Amino acid sequence: MPHSRPTPDLLARFAALVGPGHALTDPEATQPYRMEWRDKYLGETPLVLRPGSTAEVSAILALANETGTAIVPQSGNTGLVGGQVPDSSGTEIVLSLDRMTRIRSVDADGYSMTVEAGVILADAQVAAEAVDRLFPLSLGSEGSCRIGGNISTNAGGTAVLAYGNMRDLVLGLEVVLADGRIWEGLGALRKDNTGYDLKQLFIGGEGTLGIITAAVLKLYPRPKGQAVAFAALADPESALALFNLARDRAGHDLTGFELMPRIGVDFVLRHIPGAREPVANPAPWYALMEISSGHSDEAATSAIEDILGTAFERGTILDASIAQSLAERNAFWRMRHGMSEAQKPEGGSIKHDVSVPVASVPAFLKEAIAAVEALVPGCRPVPFGHLGDGNIHFNVSQPVGADKEAYLAGWDAMNALVHGIVARYHGSISAEHGIGRLKRDLLPDAKGPVAIDMMRSIKLALDPNGILNPGKMLRL
Repeated sequence: MPHSRPTPDLLARFAALVGPGHALTDPEATQPYRMEWRDKYLGETPLVLRPGSTAEVSAILALANETGTAIVPQSGNTGLVGGQVPDSSGTEIVLSLDRMTRIRSVDADGYSMTVEAGVILADAQVAAEAVDRLFPLSLGSEGSCRIGGNISTNAGGTAVLAYGNMRDLVLGLEVVLADGRIWEGLGALRKDNTGYDLKQLFIGGEGTLGIITAAVLKLYPRPKGQAVAFAALADPESALALFNLARDRAGHDLTGFELMPRIGVDFVLRHIPGAREPVANPAPWYALMEISSGHSDEAATSAIEDILGTAFERGTILDASIAQSLAERNAFWRMRHGMSEAQKPEGGSIKHDVSVPVASVPAFLKEAIAAVEALVPGCRPVPFGHLGDGNIHFNVSQPVGADKEAYLAGWDAMNALVHGIVARYHGSISAEHGIGRLKRDLLPDAKGPVAIDMMRSIKLALDPNGILNPGKMLRL
């Protein structure tokens, strides 16, 4: 729906709701809220509001709904599909939750914690560790991303294999609806069979149905020991064989299994300070494997040694290195988490966050790599990600020496090619990053007309004036 630019008087009314110190209008002050970290989207806004409480969020939305003012919710601004930044019209107000950082309670006996939407993911992890519990969501951006954004995008990360994505880690929500009403859904019950599971509407909703202000998160027993290994592999087929072996031997104790190509490792070694070769001899592909134990580091190490030893005997792996200290474990994981950052200095990169059935990953990679190399000769595919749940970040860096803008102009054509292959494998065009603005126009073909009609009906029911994150996820 079209929105008009807020008048100075209306902007003053909004600013009064949070106080002048938390209402930003200067372009330099608002710039961090108007652009995302990959520099793909840069928007305009006349005002950034930084409420400090659920009551203030409620007042903002009540006024926005009354006046038809568009609101763009934002927490950590680490999203990758443009869902958290305003458009270029200058009609949208950004509502940032970065002041709402209170951890309201931690219930060790109930294995839950209640946190506000602006809590940084790493701080939530530390709060759980303080009571000998684990909050398992782990992302490369965990030092800056925030819980509200994690929930709104249904974040995945490296621990989905064992613990599920964000949708599986939320027990209850507090949400401010478009008209300013507050839904108090902060229940911590594991079993509550009283009608529709309303929280699921907002998990992955990207702020289009309501603004999440707090959440009850699931906690787990903290592992007593861990072991991490890097395995060198000839091809993705070998990685799949290693994964199946590890899953068979370790079961739920297999808490991480990540696939990386040699070119990605080269990028990390080139651009991430302190990175070192993970194994003695370079190989075409690598797998990072993590085993967690409820007993000790020694038990975890014994399990990972058993898996790697069997894999050597079967000819599945070429080489392997087991981390000998916590510092080495962290270094191995930094190698994986640095994959995205390390691509930026290499020029333009066309991104695909896709998933296919786990058993289809090797065939998908073979077909998709050949297809993009035929489409853009000299391009450099850098597919990496969560083999254990079928989620591959199929990124393609520009040819060496190519013009970045000319290369990125082919984004849509390469997306269509890769997503077409994904469809043949019955996969998804968005595994964990969401839809936002980047994939909005791809969604109807991916979901089908009935699903889109259902989604639009829900949107119109909860946000009839279209004020919440307009233009994101759905065209109305």
